[in-house]
Amino acid sequence: MAFHVAVVAVLLGIVVAEPLSKKDPSTMLSESTINLGLNLYHTMVKDSSLKSQNILFSPVVLASSLGVMTLGARQNTASQVKSLLNVPLHDDKLHLSFSELLGDVSNEAVRNTTWKIGSHFYGPAWASLTWEFVEKSKLHYGHGHTKINFRDKRSALEEINKWAAENTGGKLPEVTKDLPAAEGAMFVNTMYFKPHWGEAFHHSMVDKRGFLMSRTRTVSVPMMHRTGFYKYFEDEANQLQIVEMPLGQKQTSLLVVMPFHVEPLERLENMLTRDNLRRWSEQMEEVAVAVSLPKIDLDVKHEMQKHLQQLGLVEAVDKSKADFSGITGKKDLHISNFLHATAFELNTGGNPFDENLFGREELRSPKLFYADHPFIFLVQDKKTNSILLIGRIIKPNGDGRHDEL
Repeated sequence: MAFHVAVVAVLLGIVVAEPLSKKDPSTMLSESTINLGLNLYHTMVKDSSLKSQNILFSPVVLASSLGVMTLGARQNTASQVKSLLNVPLHDDKLHLSFSELLGDVSNEAVRNTTWKIGSHFYGPAWASLTWEFVEKSKLHYGHGHTKINFRDKRSALEEINKWAAENTGGKLPEVTKDLPAAEGAMFVNTMYFKPHWGEAFHHSMVDKRGFLMSRTRTVSVPMMHRTGFYKYFEDEANQLQIVEMPLGQKQTSLLVVMPFHVEPLERLENMLTRDNLRRWSEQMEEVAVAVSLPKIDLDVKHEMQKHLQQLGLVEAVDKSKADFSGITGKKDLHISNFLHATAFELNTGGNPFDENLFGREELRSPKLFYADHPFIFLVQDKKTNSILLIGRIIKPNGDGRHDEL
């Protein structure tokens, strides 16, 4: 599904000064997605219900729906949404810059990596959506709109799940089983991400191995193996290792951060900061690495409203305070649900590998990166450094492909 998106954001009630408008927009967008992604990730890992669950979301796609919110939000509601985005660009420039970013990173033909993105706004049946909101969100964000009778829960669930399945080629046949609160509007983000490796794993180099979910629980998973030259860093002091693997046409990369030994990820998650990401990146060197990764096919679903609320999105979800009069023309709408769902697949597919590398002496004694226990990962856009996806894998088989909700 072609997806062109823009996000409208300004600082909290502040008129942006002219010097800021001259700053590289891609740098601002990068900083926004990094800050949003890391802040949201740290909020989510503190949720007791997610303690032993996979986590996966896209800061860029989330930002696009927050941008749609700003089109209809007014007064303090708008200020909170814009403060959460925190991108100091004038509105017109933001629309264009974010539209270009999402159009670029989701271009499957150019990037040779599957990333199908869809976002939809479901308004209650009684709501009358303004022409301006509908047209601008379609034009700048590629955002879909549907009015739906949430009181008829069965029909509403069927419609939402049908849309999600169609948008992801059947990879997300059921994004939600329930609508716990259905008095307001609902945002739904769906994605199907399957990286195409810069250099493929050989299909015959896959075997069953044990994945140590914890020191007391092991599950059997197919593991794929290959040796090549990758950016790599070992942090002996903090007992962790990092590998960066190019995807597609090398415009995107998968960065995997893993502790040396099996342990809860809390220690590493506390170290997951912008400064540490920068420091690790600066110390990475291209060396021979024997990589083993689980071959996985799972989906991860999150109800994001509670996590965004913890970051300051308070009025938007409060029926008595929310002001989305730019959506309906009246102060009569709030956000009831914010669903974010991703189908995620790691397999052997990729570009042909360079057979001439096999004769190099370094490949005889490579570094070992054996991902047989929980790890954190990020998918990064190499052009802007924006975080396209961030998450962790604790259950590589997804317990029947359903991780939350």
